[in-house]
Amino acid sequence: MGDQKNIKKDPAGEEPLPSIVLIHGAFVDGSGWEAVYKKLKSKGYKVAIVQNPTISLEGDVAATKRIIAEQQEPVILVGHSYGGAVITEAGNDPKVAGLVYINAFALDKGESVAALTKEPIPGAPVPPQLPPKDGFVLLDKEKFPEAFAADVDPDKAKFMAESQVPWGIDAVNGVISEASWKNKPSWYLIGTEDRMVPPEAQHSMAKRAGAISVEAAGSHAIFVSNPEAVISIIEKAAKAVAEEVLIK
Repeated sequence: MGDQKNIKKDPAGEEPLPSIVLIHGAFVDGSGWEAVYKKLKSKGYKVAIVQNPTISLEGDVAATKRIIAEQQEPVILVGHSYGGAVITEAGNDPKVAGLVYINAFALDKGESVAALTKEPIPGAPVPPQLPPKDGFVLLDKEKFPEAFAADVDPDKAKFMAESQVPWGIDAVNGVISEASWKNKPSWYLIGTEDRMVPPEAQHSMAKRAGAISVEAAGSHAIFVSNPEAVISIIEKAAKAVAEEVLIK
């Protein structure tokens, strides 16, 4: 779990802190974590951000594991949306001490995002996903703000729509080999206004994973619109990991 001599202490020096690794989901990149990153850093955490290529699940897991390997402390993985699939697989790394899902896919062994979303929940909004092109999918730019970021500043939401990162079909269809939440503690933040991953589906996945779940007002882009809610659940996880793993 790392060299305890090098483990960071909190600002008051009272207890050790795990490293936080942030993993973005589909259609966006790591820059969306800026507010969460800055606040966690101000609280004394070591924070790293993974820039997933989102071409294949295997490639994104590899990118995440490279960042995990750089950490001296035990790691808490934080995954948003498709990033939940990434942390579910990458979380099997022995350095990982906890998982935090943010409006995310907490998949089980043998599942993919494609399989889990094949049958939409009756009455739930349908993401404005365009037909695949050259092996990638995007969201309709005009419908993106309402579907993905309804509570984000309109100009910023439009920019997010224009700067979308294409999501690879191999990532959408990527299958989990072993679900790390079966042997790692997990937490789950459910955005009550999410129009991409229905809150009902989030509740179901959180329950199945045995995650400690919390609801907060927010769209799918809750990490941008309500960073305090995201930070709060990350800190809950960090405290629990510190007490269970680091202090002992």
